[in-house]
Amino acid sequence: MMHASMFPPARAGLVAIAVLLTALLCLSNNAGAQETEDGLPPIEVPADAAATLPELDLPGLTSYAPADRVAPLTGATAGELFLEAKLSEEGATVGNGLVWRIFDTQAGPDGTLPLIATAEGGAAQFALEPGSYLVHAAFGRASASARISIGQETRRQTMVLNAGGLKLDASLPDGSAVRRGKLAFDIFDMNADGERDLILPGVPPGKTVRLPAGTYHVVSRYGDVNANIRADLRVEPGKLTEAAIEHRAAQVTLNLVRSENGFPLADTAWSVIGASGEVLFEDVGAYPTMILASGEYTAIANHRQNIYQHNFQVVAGRDVTVRVMATDAAQ
Repeated sequence: MMHASMFPPARAGLVAIAVLLTALLCLSNNAGAQETEDGLPPIEVPADAAATLPELDLPGLTSYAPADRVAPLTGATAGELFLEAKLSEEGATVGNGLVWRIFDTQAGPDGTLPLIATAEGGAAQFALEPGSYLVHAAFGRASASARISIGQETRRQTMVLNAGGLKLDASLPDGSAVRRGKLAFDIFDMNADGERDLILPGVPPGKTVRLPAGTYHVVSRYGDVNANIRADLRVEPGKLTEAAIEHRAAQVTLNLVRSENGFPLADTAWSVIGASGEVLFEDVGAYPTMILASGEYTAIANHRQNIYQHNFQVVAGRDVTVRVMATDAAQ
């Protein structure tokens, strides 16, 4: 704040007159200006200002929801598409596990249909420009597709997948459980030529797989030697088919010992021969272990250039340790 006492009396009077004149000039200049809402005078833009602005090269903007995102469009011409799927005509709406894909119907430069948008889960909602689209719904290996047209109105589409589920397991003849870590299933489908195509290898027990309705050939593999069981199973639309396959097999462990209570000898090469003479299993070690179907076998041990053999039998559900004596020389 400036005090008049800082100036001599004559100069102080001159300063006061100058300040008063400046204020009157400002009021006179702003008397005809129209104030804006915030109390400030508007800024006038010259009429030829657009001609003086540089040209801007802006990138193009997409007018549809990008892939892997489901969001409404901001364009005023967007139409809403609601999608849901059923396993059968009479079934309930699928709540999860679906993969939706929306394609343009016009092929791109690479010859494929451009992917417009995707969604995962159950029912889905898309905002799309008016036009024709290809809608694809996938549920495991089951799928359905439809060509639809979208306008500016809201449309709802229900897809019927005509699919079901298959859940596999296995047991032993006495009802006891198998070693699930050594159990797997291969699922085959029949192709147009009448041959079986492997569509799902190594399916673990207890897992539900989603398949189109139809008949499938299943191979249950217990271990990786010869305990294999085959079966044809039917999958019905909207239903879960559960099957427990019975295996007549057991786990076998081989030992080469010098006496009845002797310690197994390491660095032993093993071969297991089936009843028809084929070699079913080969390994090196002191404790080779395998799953074998019930039947008769011959174990051959090769230790330090000496060969020993022993005949043994496998009974379903009875795990066994076969001890080959180092005195049982092969004939």
